[in-house]
Amino acid sequence: MTFTHRHLLGIEHLRPEEIVTLLDRAEDYVDLNRAAEKHGDALAGLTQINMFFENSTRTQASFELAGKRLGADVMNMAMQASSITKGETLIDTAMTLNAMHPDLLVVRHPHSGAVDLLAQKVNCAVLNAGDGRHEHPTQALLDALTIRRAKGRLHRLSIAICGDIAHSRVARSNIILLGKMENRIRLIGPPTLMPSGISEFGVEVFDDMARGLEDVDVVMMLRLQRERMDGGFIPSEREYYHRFGLDADKLAHAKPDAIVMHPGPMNRGVEIDGTLADDINRSVIQDQVEMGVAVRMAAMDLLARNLRDVRGAA
Repeated sequence: MTFTHRHLLGIEHLRPEEIVTLLDRAEDYVDLNRAAEKHGDALAGLTQINMFFENSTRTQASFELAGKRLGADVMNMAMQASSITKGETLIDTAMTLNAMHPDLLVVRHPHSGAVDLLAQKVNCAVLNAGDGRHEHPTQALLDALTIRRAKGRLHRLSIAICGDIAHSRVARSNIILLGKMENRIRLIGPPTLMPSGISEFGVEVFDDMARGLEDVDVVMMLRLQRERMDGGFIPSEREYYHRFGLDADKLAHAKPDAIVMHPGPMNRGVEIDGTLADDINRSVIQDQVEMGVAVRMAAMDLLARNLRDVRGAA
């Protein structure tokens, strides 16, 4: 088994074979999650703490369900009511938690690099559930699993990532992962929503949906992240949908069997047509949600094995 990491902080440090190992393990958990009896014991006897400094529905519920299905004792910390609001630093919070001897720490934080800092201060495995504009590794992994199951492979595909690239940690993690797996990546969106220096990532950049979607295998739409915007990045939501929202006419430029993805939550009628989002013949958005639980189970399973190995050798 090729996965030797202590933490899962990003995609950047994962080798292609490690990505494959994690996805293969997740396949086993897809089967488990579809069975009548959905419980395993990979995390039996371990404690998982979920710390979400930003609001989350899908990711937090997914991690909680993943931990419970693998037998962990799971605690969700209400960070909005924590001592952070009284002035306690992130490092002091980490030291306090460390004294409670958790085994797995799942963290979402609004500032890039905060999860990495926290990982340096604790003795357990840390999973990044999204930090600022930096990375969201389990989202990229669940997207990769969804693509692999739909297309039968995860290499040499043409994949379009569309919308708010500049503010999206999902886009960053997907660009890194899909690039490692030898895919052709196209970014489509208005220039105001493209980060500076994006051409250095080895991607093609388009500001026209028709040209950008030409003959692609996968269309990945992104949410407009207004909470991270300070200024006029788009003229209006109506104009944005007209130019960059995905509808049947724009999708017609992609391959006939192209799949449609969205990490959620969706702004229907802004980023994507609601009818298209619900089209079971093209949309794999609900599959992404299902794969999220399996991928997070796999990630925590592999990290827990490494944690036990380290502790056993100590």
